[in-house]
Amino acid sequence: MGVLSSIGQLARDAAARFTQPLLPDDLLGTLNPLWSTTQPHARVVGLHRETADTTTLLLRPGVRRPVHRAGQFVGVGVQVNGVWQWRTYSVTSRPGDEHLAVTVTAVPGGAVSGLLAHRTPVGALVRIGPPAGEFVLPEPTPEKLLFLAAGSGITPIMGMLRELHSTRPETLDGAVVVHCDRTPADLVFGLELRAMAASTGMRLVERHTALEGRLTGDALTDDVPDWTARQAWACGPAGLLDALTEQWDRHGDPDALHIERFTPPTLAADGATGGRVAFTTSGIDADAAPGEPLMAAGEAAGALLPSGCRMGICHTCVGTLRSGAVRDLRTGDLYDTPGESVRTCVSGAAGDVEIEL
Repeated sequence: MGVLSSIGQLARDAAARFTQPLLPDDLLGTLNPLWSTTQPHARVVGLHRETADTTTLLLRPGVRRPVHRAGQFVGVGVQVNGVWQWRTYSVTSRPGDEHLAVTVTAVPGGAVSGLLAHRTPVGALVRIGPPAGEFVLPEPTPEKLLFLAAGSGITPIMGMLRELHSTRPETLDGAVVVHCDRTPADLVFGLELRAMAASTGMRLVERHTALEGRLTGDALTDDVPDWTARQAWACGPAGLLDALTEQWDRHGDPDALHIERFTPPTLAADGATGGRVAFTTSGIDADAAPGEPLMAAGEAAGALLPSGCRMGICHTCVGTLRSGAVRDLRTGDLYDTPGESVRTCVSGAAGDVEIEL
């Protein structure tokens, strides 16, 4: 444990003796946001310009370093005009690296992506959520690998490739990476991928769409004739992923294609029947409609509730279930055990419920 982490732990222990029943973390977070456990932060300790519009941020998280699997994403929060805004970004560093890396491409008109990619200096503080996502490699790693990416879709795949290159380089022997972008200069991680291909048995196929057009099924067959014999991981724009899905449905094994889409979670009303919600700490009761997030119902009734990303990423809104049941509006999972943690921004009432908030 580093010196700063040790100091932070000692401070938390001391604060706990004098702040009960209040959480000492609430006080320590004001002294140093990196000591907070309820609102985890990270400091930007390095920047690397990948292309004109893409930047890798090296982050040093606080006391709760998120442990990720290669291919997963984290939520990153920044203040825009005094309001916390959250977006999700794939982790491009290896699980064992000293710093956590996220690679951000500025989207035209994107307030958060533009800020992170172009206007975030070394030393800046950001908030960070826990790792999530199922776009990961299985164990054991398949023998014949195919990675398909366009634009910033390379970011989760780069995390996988770096992990394989570092820990199991033999798995890259015969692997194929197809990476698409307008020009060679636009190819995110182009230099590193070319060096990786030169030092391993990995084959890199660059497709420069300004001259060659977008990747199609016929082009894929030309570039990777044995694609049907491979397990494939694909990430990129919706149009590409839709075309690949159709290709695998028609001519391959759909179960061999693993896709990551950069889209926000979809909330559904299925199973969330609604009910009376009692926020025990606030002393406010609210009527939650079917499929309505607990947070929205509480705020409409006047409750001042903790909030952050409002997407189920940052865990700022978590309350403790005291009675009743709630349903995750993204997955449909039911939670009915007293003492369980509930993300109020993505959970709906399944009958009457009590939440400690």
